[in-house]
Amino acid sequence: MTMPSDMREFNRSVVTDFRANGGEISDGMLKGSRVLLLTTVGARGGGEHTTPLGYFTDGPDRIVLWASNMAAPKHPDWYANLAANPSVTVELPGADGIDRFEATASIATGDERARLLTALADFNEKMAAHQTMTEREIPLVVVERAAR
Repeated sequence: MTMPSDMREFNRSVVTDFRANGGEISDGMLKGSRVLLLTTVGARGGGEHTTPLGYFTDGPDRIVLWASNMAAPKHPDWYANLAANPSVTVELPGADGIDRFEATASIATGDERARLLTALADFNEKMAAHQTMTEREIPLVVVERAAR
């Protein structure tokens, strides 16, 4: 898969497509992919930033994200943002369009990280393999829906 040269513009177009099509990606390299939108507050400037991300679920109110950054040597910006401010907004495809909700993010460690890494490999073997392509430990982030 060839990555776009301008990731910010690519992400903007995916966000627009997702919102215009009720949570579905209708075009491009992510068409048909399982994607959510994660909105974080910037660690430095405090502005809101929305990023499309792949995910899998771990129970009814837990979502798992992997901060692979395509196995780059540094963590993605969205990870730095939620590490500084774990209150996030999630937009998921739902039965009646987009399900938007507030949530709290935490970094999986120890036995939980090991269990979720196995679950990631079962869900998407290529993404799990990114850990072998970088020297940094790729964080697994658990996002839990705020009380309803």
